[in-house]
Amino acid sequence: MITFATVFVILFFIFILQTIWLFIAELAGKDLDLGLITKFLLFSMPRIIPLVLPLSILLSSIMTFGNLAENYEFAAMKSSGISLQRAMRSLTVFIVVLSIIAFFFANNVIPFAEYKFINFRKNIAQLKPAMAITEGQFSDVGFYNIKVNKKSGENGNKLTGITIHKKSINSDGSKTVIKAKNGELISSEQSSVLQLVLNNGNYYEDITPKKYSDRKKLPFAKSSFKKYTINIDLSQLNNVDVDEEKVTNSNNMLTANELNYTLDSLQKNYKTEINSYSENINLRTIIENKTFNDVADKELVKRRQTLPSDILSLYDKRKKSEILKTASSNLSSIGYSIDGSRTNLESKQKNINNHLLALYDKFVIAYACFMMFFIGAPLGAIIRKGGLGLPIIFAVLIFISFHFMNTFGKRFAQENGITPFLGSWMSSIILTPLAILLTYRATNDIGLINMDVVLAPAQKLIQKLTSNKKKTTENGQR
Repeated sequence: MITFATVFVILFFIFILQTIWLFIAELAGKDLDLGLITKFLLFSMPRIIPLVLPLSILLSSIMTFGNLAENYEFAAMKSSGISLQRAMRSLTVFIVVLSIIAFFFANNVIPFAEYKFINFRKNIAQLKPAMAITEGQFSDVGFYNIKVNKKSGENGNKLTGITIHKKSINSDGSKTVIKAKNGELISSEQSSVLQLVLNNGNYYEDITPKKYSDRKKLPFAKSSFKKYTINIDLSQLNNVDVDEEKVTNSNNMLTANELNYTLDSLQKNYKTEINSYSENINLRTIIENKTFNDVADKELVKRRQTLPSDILSLYDKRKKSEILKTASSNLSSIGYSIDGSRTNLESKQKNINNHLLALYDKFVIAYACFMMFFIGAPLGAIIRKGGLGLPIIFAVLIFISFHFMNTFGKRFAQENGITPFLGSWMSSIILTPLAILLTYRATNDIGLINMDVVLAPAQKLIQKLTSNKKKTTENGQR
């Protein structure tokens, strides 16, 4: 217990320093007092637990069982008839209880902390408007992506080298770009509107013609300005309502029950939209035109009944031309519609995947605690080394592998490459056989690597080559 508590505190402190480093650009130079910075860090602490807890269990179990094996206490236990499973029994109960606590922590505390954390960042952005925009990179603020080369002024509200990409409200994919030499951020604590005043710049906007044939020309409008004002509603930042204590649409802020309820609605809407779009496309493929329906020639009607493979052969050249023009226009229209709808559906599917990943993560952290114990405890008994030397090396290697596979699986699942279930549980599925293997080898007093399995074939090969050489030598002497 003492070893676990000590390791947990040390690792937690290290990860807190990492959090400070990640948000140093957001906190430094913003004229924030110590109380605001402390509250900022307190709200960000719970998200660290899913990283610190499994690593702490892994490292402390390796150290504890490594010390017992190094001091021959396991040998004394076994001589007294106490097996490794019996020695691990009390700690296994403790880990099971800790895993259950970890689940409830991930299901209740972390979502609440995430809600407070994003709200707090939003409040700071209101009080200190420069925090809404990061220097040297695009910042997502409301309906705009804003990049500035340099910020100056007392509160960083003087901006130089401004580039703004306005998000398209419609699904037509049109783009709007605003560039300005300099500008200024103006806000008030009493207002949720952030005002961005731009000076000496240009405004570029794509124009989407009504005729699909004209869209290939990619028309756009350009204008210049000496002064241009943009009002940004900060109440929409992160989609958080500060005044009302209600669940937002961020998946990290929802409990398991809330995620299940939200997922049910999202999946129903997704299926409804696919069915509606399919019916719409089906209706649009039906060409209502007299060219297809009115045929004056009776002989042509007879020819129609034969249903030739080339239907166009039933019509004269003028009607063929009309048919092809109508079909081409419909194909272009449907193509643009499919491209726009595909982007929209992919975004909705990604949102569903993120909610599923957030749901599975609550169970993964609980299982990871249990799994890491059954990797660390047998591994410590096998390597027979305690302290902070070899155990740290093994713990870091295993945890890095776990974290890499976990991150890779989630990213791959977000892009719909694999199912969210497999993406969340990938690391656990891969490392569980390792836990079983180590437990089996430690229980049966088998080393980490059975060198006889590796060396025996090599020894046999050497003996065979040596005997053949001796026979060749003897035959040569005769």
